[in-house]
Amino acid sequence: MTARELALLADGYTWQIAAFFVALPAFSWLVGFVHGSERGGFSPWHYVYSAIVYLACVPGIFAAVFTGYLLFFTRHDLLDVNLFISILPVISMTVTLVLVSKRVSFDDVPGFDRLSGLMVVIAVTFILALAIRKTRIWLIFGDSVFTLGLLVLGLFGLLKWGTYMLFRRKDEPRVDPPSFRIR
Repeated sequence: MTARELALLADGYTWQIAAFFVALPAFSWLVGFVHGSERGGFSPWHYVYSAIVYLACVPGIFAAVFTGYLLFFTRHDLLDVNLFISILPVISMTVTLVLVSKRVSFDDVPGFDRLSGLMVVIAVTFILALAIRKTRIWLIFGDSVFTLGLLVLGLFGLLKWGTYMLFRRKDEPRVDPPSFRIR
């Protein structure tokens, strides 16, 4: 299935897609209104938030990668993309995550560390694939090889951390994300 075929398939379900991605932030706001303040980290609300976050993030991640693929790899025109499968899921994911973060800490949401690890792995992999495609194997960097090495090491560290968070066992401890602050 090509990107154009996917867009044509989504054209038949425009209002259903729009209703789903508008309902996610609205439902997260409603859940926060129902349980009141400071109760989002307790059962059963943190499981409800977990479902909301997954329902928002999985299509949002897919849409971000799909849109990036269309723009950077196939050089598709941004004005020609279907907004309901390219832009709306990313906006819905962002708004939903902001609304959820106001009601509950992401540390209390079951599985969010794995989901954030998946986001990091996908983002770093996409950046590496884009860098390989744009450089066309030879080195055209415009800066020193030392800077390129630092960039590669930083991306490798993020990829390693994201992979660990995605595939760690339940009994293994959580690891904080890498900090880029200069001490």
